[in-house]
Amino acid sequence: MLLSLQRSTVIFWKRLVCPKMIRSFHGVRSLSSLKEFTVQESLPSLPVPPLEQTLHKYEQSIQPLLGEEELQHTHKVIEEFKKGIGPKLQELLLERAKSAENWLSQWWLHYGYLSVRSPVVINSNPGMLLPLQKFEGEKEQLKFAAKIISGILDYKIMLDEKRLPLDKVGQQPLCMQQYNNVFSGCRIPGVNTDFWKKFSDSKPQHIIVISNNHLFSLQVFGKKNKPLNAEQIYKQLKTIKSESKHPTSPVGILTSENRNAWAKIHKKLMKDKKNQASLQSIQNSLFVLCLDKPMPLIQDPVAKMSMAGGMMLHGGGSEMNTGNRWFDKTLQIIIGHDGVSGLNYEHTSAEGVVLVSLIDHALDFCLQKKNIVLPAAGVQEPVKLKFNIGHDIQSAIETAKENIDSLIDDVDLTITDYTRFGKDFAKSMKLSPDALVQIALQLAYYRVYSEPCATYESGSTRRFKLGRTDTIRSCTVPSYLFTRAMDDTGVPVNEKLQFLHQAIQTHKNLINDAISGQAIDRHLLGLKLIAIEKGMNIPNLFMDTAYATSVHHKISSSQVSSKYNCSMNFGPTAPDGFGICYNCQKSHILIAVSALNTSPDTCSKKMTNSIHQSLTDIYHLLQQEPPVSKL
Repeated sequence: MLLSLQRSTVIFWKRLVCPKMIRSFHGVRSLSSLKEFTVQESLPSLPVPPLEQTLHKYEQSIQPLLGEEELQHTHKVIEEFKKGIGPKLQELLLERAKSAENWLSQWWLHYGYLSVRSPVVINSNPGMLLPLQKFEGEKEQLKFAAKIISGILDYKIMLDEKRLPLDKVGQQPLCMQQYNNVFSGCRIPGVNTDFWKKFSDSKPQHIIVISNNHLFSLQVFGKKNKPLNAEQIYKQLKTIKSESKHPTSPVGILTSENRNAWAKIHKKLMKDKKNQASLQSIQNSLFVLCLDKPMPLIQDPVAKMSMAGGMMLHGGGSEMNTGNRWFDKTLQIIIGHDGVSGLNYEHTSAEGVVLVSLIDHALDFCLQKKNIVLPAAGVQEPVKLKFNIGHDIQSAIETAKENIDSLIDDVDLTITDYTRFGKDFAKSMKLSPDALVQIALQLAYYRVYSEPCATYESGSTRRFKLGRTDTIRSCTVPSYLFTRAMDDTGVPVNEKLQFLHQAIQTHKNLINDAISGQAIDRHLLGLKLIAIEKGMNIPNLFMDTAYATSVHHKISSSQVSSKYNCSMNFGPTAPDGFGICYNCQKSHILIAVSALNTSPDTCSKKMTNSIHQSLTDIYHLLQQEPPVSKL
């Protein structure tokens, strides 16, 4: 019951203050060999859109979600805001924008992440499943882990030397600041609010390896800042495994707790010098490597992939690998004894595009036949971190086990590979693959529930300095008209196709609005927060049922553009909703759907089946499209 209340509380605040930020990389690609920060200072600031424009788009966005009476009421509320306090708040927001690199960024970190008190596990941290490996035993597990680490160190060196390719959309350079936040960063718990810190000043050269809940500090650079090669790292990992044959009390599971509870325990731990040294070593490490024990054997491929995705998202529970984590670290690489591998990342400081770039590079590195890194001199033995755990800390660990197991039991996750078509088919039809999938999600939901729902898809705002994301409101009037027409036998095929193309074009327009800083949700959030900051009453616009409905995202979605068969997953942001993440490959689409078992209205398998059928039916509909004349 307590966990349900905690989840309900954070969902309420996410609706009241800001929707959950999910990961999306529309049109982002790495081009050229330009140095990473050569254009950083020349990037424009995030704009504050015109007030009337945002209010007009907002009123349009709620059309498919409300009845006629509610729409009339909300129209009056919008007009009152437009003629009343709205222009004053807009003026205050414009003033804030003049004196800030990015008027949103600090608010976003605070309200979107650091002040949220629910556990970061499932609610905030995404998991990412890599293609399943086939290990014959521990040796192959450690060999693969060593190669992944070596590839990540190669990436870090490129980052440090500013040799990373510059991300662009077309010829437009994107903000690269998030890349700086991946290594040596950590979220640190505090009562009421956490803080995030990057420990770059101390120039850490170690990673943390967790095996059987034991934590080790492993120096991955030798003399003259030369990285250890894969063979050297492998030998160190062998030593760690030999020193952690038996499980120990899982201190790491404390990071899965409610943030206030964890903050109080953290404060107690820090009073002991040995604990303090261990915690600081974890916090300032480059990243964490988790060497996991195997999952239970499962024959069904969908059930196996879904359980494997859960290992990345939450670790499978206190009896599995959840204690073999440190969820506050920005980056955790997870390598299982059975070949189940991937990552988990703390979301405060970076979007998924950064982690995808890193993991793609690491996997490329693993495919190299020869280890091109020469051995480093001055290799140091790994050091096991020590903790003094008294009765109160051990009691807190037992409580954390119970809480996280309850949270994990509520997760309903299904990961599948849709194989009828992929992005190549969409492109052959001159359609946006992402827009096509988003319209399929609308159709899938409508078929299950006979109504549309507020939908979140994130669009990158990295065209602007310190840009993160804004919301693409995928549920539109054209998408609703298409979903109603699609299964109506009285609607001719040519009209269904017309509705489909209108829905896809509208979605593309919304994508362009978001990446151009002209979407509405962050602007509305800014207007609300500036009122709160200035001690004003919260305007009626934000107390209206329409606003609550429009940010109650029963679909919270994201596209992840990895070139490998990787599947990212995350929890739903509404208790009666779905978290949906997809990776469009050339000829297939990896789809992860999450829901909560405590909701009687949601089922990830049922939604997944509806998504598959909707994609297939749209595919067959497009096959009936008459050929375009070349005359």
